[in-house]
Amino acid sequence: MHAFRNLRNCTKDCLCLYVCPTGASDTENGQIDFKKCIACGLCISACPSHAISMVPDTFAPQQRKADAMKQEMMKLIQTIAEQEAAAHELAKHSDDKVFAQLAAALEKSNRIMAEDLFREAGYMLPQSKNTHDFLRSLKAVSDDRFPMEAVDQLLTLLDQND
Repeated sequence: MHAFRNLRNCTKDCLCLYVCPTGASDTENGQIDFKKCIACGLCISACPSHAISMVPDTFAPQQRKADAMKQEMMKLIQTIAEQEAAAHELAKHSDDKVFAQLAAALEKSNRIMAEDLFREAGYMLPQSKNTHDFLRSLKAVSDDRFPMEAVDQLLTLLDQND
């Protein structure tokens, strides 16, 4: 286990810098240095914006799903993605502030549901076979602007556990 900082939630109060016994939270990029972190949890207790949490060093293998179940999940994900896109358009083009707010909430809700279903289907887990297969499929991208080095680095760093 080690601490991880969600930079979107971080309010830069920096109390974590003062309580960390190893200096793991004092980095140039704002992320916590996993090599220094001893998972004591002091930074989590000190963070007023709740931007720090513990993450495991390795993840448990994905629970196996039958192919038919995965196919049905992917159909459901497609439907949810369409609903998310529709809600986005409604929020963007509505003149009614309350309706736009409701549509934005529906958009976010649909995104969360889709992410949960992707995880259940075996995607979005960094060390799963599906993730590795997806990363390997990205190596076929021929666009010079595509960050192929990042794909290679992820494939090198992420051990496959299933």
